[in-house]
Amino acid sequence: MKVLLINGSPHKNGCTYTALTEIEKELNKENIETEIFQIGNKPIGGCTACGGCSKTGKCVFGNDTVNNVIEKIKDIDGLIVGSPVYYASANGSLISLLDRVFYAASDYLKYKPAASIASARRAGTTTTLDELNKYFTINNMPIVSSQYWNMVHGNNAEEVIKDLEGMQIMRTLGKNMAWLLKCIEAGKKQGINIPEKEEKIITNFIR
Repeated sequence: MKVLLINGSPHKNGCTYTALTEIEKELNKENIETEIFQIGNKPIGGCTACGGCSKTGKCVFGNDTVNNVIEKIKDIDGLIVGSPVYYASANGSLISLLDRVFYAASDYLKYKPAASIASARRAGTTTTLDELNKYFTINNMPIVSSQYWNMVHGNNAEEVIKDLEGMQIMRTLGKNMAWLLKCIEAGKKQGINIPEKEEKIITNFIR
């Protein structure tokens, strides 16, 4: 089993990374393979809703890291997305990436457990978590929780380490993700399959 942890911060080894590594340690203890993928600090363009990905399962814009992430999610069992808080929101580059990944390749993620985490100096974490969790809830993905909302606080990595409650929340999240992955795996062995899919109904509010 493998979990991909996306570091949505432009800072490779900053606050978000520090929180993700605490989760990663717990997953590794449970023999879950992990990869922390940093989106980097180069521009990531937003989705243009061109529909080209419907033919290939890849984004037509191949000049950034989006298709790299799409290839990675094909082989994972769980996903964790971490972001710093900017103006009570997730990093804009991360949102652009998620828009395009979920639009082009949502089928690779359906029914896979997911979680989001947020890192902030002070506030804006809950709105950021709500924003990120919506990608999961629109795509049949069970959300993994912890003992409190999945957030850490600090101006830098050293301060995040001192956020003892926040780091414990990350460890609990890692344990809960490992537990749910093992439960799903055990269920598959007992012949429990994913829910039967209905044909999708799409409506609007114009009558």
